[in-house]
Amino acid sequence: MPNRLMIVVTHLLGTGHLSRALALAEAFAGRGWSVDVVSGGRPAPHLGSGGATLHQLPPLASDGADFATLLAADGSPADAGTFAARRAMLTGLFDRLRPDVLITELFPFGRRALAAEFDALLERARAQTRPPLTLASVRDILAPPSKPARVAETEGRLARFYDGVLVHSDPAVVPLEDSWPLTPAMRPLLRYTGFVVPPPPAADGGTDGQGEILVTAGGGPVGRPLFEAAARCAASGALPHRWRLLVAKDDWAGDGAPAARLRAMAPPGRLVVEPVRPDFRALLGRAAAAVGRCGYNTALDCLTVGVPSVFCPFEDGKEVEQTMRAAILARRPGIAMLREAELTPDSLARALASVLGRRIPPLDPASLAGAARSVGIVETLLAEKRR
Repeated sequence: MPNRLMIVVTHLLGTGHLSRALALAEAFAGRGWSVDVVSGGRPAPHLGSGGATLHQLPPLASDGADFATLLAADGSPADAGTFAARRAMLTGLFDRLRPDVLITELFPFGRRALAAEFDALLERARAQTRPPLTLASVRDILAPPSKPARVAETEGRLARFYDGVLVHSDPAVVPLEDSWPLTPAMRPLLRYTGFVVPPPPAADGGTDGQGEILVTAGGGPVGRPLFEAAARCAASGALPHRWRLLVAKDDWAGDGAPAARLRAMAPPGRLVVEPVRPDFRALLGRAAAAVGRCGYNTALDCLTVGVPSVFCPFEDGKEVEQTMRAAILARRPGIAMLREAELTPDSLARALASVLGRRIPPLDPASLAGAARSVGIVETLLAEKRR
């Protein structure tokens, strides 16, 4: 009987956390594991399943960058009944699946608003006669804790429930301590995997997007300022390239939707506006340059493909992760950082002019094998736990 892995992830703003969880799922499934991914964010069918069985909790989303206010599927504030239903479904799934390995994505370093359901799951796992190997999974940069008590709280949960922490980064590029204060008790738990990215897209013979400027930025208020600046830049003719904006499906409803307004800003010969596409990475490989936020997946897609890039990090609320990542990556040739406070069609054109024609130096291939290395690390830890 194959080993069974259960990954629990809730993406609240964008789909990066779910995308990374599915990349891990695909790597484990490819090694013969039975994989279940429990998603607590809004459905994202364009991401596929990663070879896993997907289980959907009653979905939640953040109210913009306000992660303390969570919204239910109908857009209203989530109530106690929603949280209770999620908690019951999550523990029920654990009882039914009985995984050999349990991975919680981001928690306990983040998702404090969901602590009750994670704690219920972790207590259920800990109470088993043979508890599963329990691991946290975190990206390269975390939101720094706002007070020392947050660090102590995280350390307490790690000591009580966890066997290790998978850090999806290369410490030579972005060590975790750049964003999170590591205590002596935490350090032995860390297992650096390298970055979790899909392999570079295979040549598909397509020509869509060849030599264009490709813009992605997420949906709603997160992406709107960047999309609008890009559309106005396209209309200005400041650069000779055609622009292609990939806009989230939530921005397509009705004639007055944001996507329709963007499309009207410039003629089709200069601007294409279309929904997010599953072949995004192939488009990226054909683009003259890319413009986007600087989330983990977007940044690594650009690095893997080697496309000249302008990163405009999302900075609303207390978000600092993307700004930190963009500042680190902008030290590399072919990458520019443009702060949102400075974002205009003209400043975007200047930033693009500074990177067009320059390729990004490739990262060490070993540092991009984070999904495969995660499988090896988990298999080793599981064998040690079973001894």
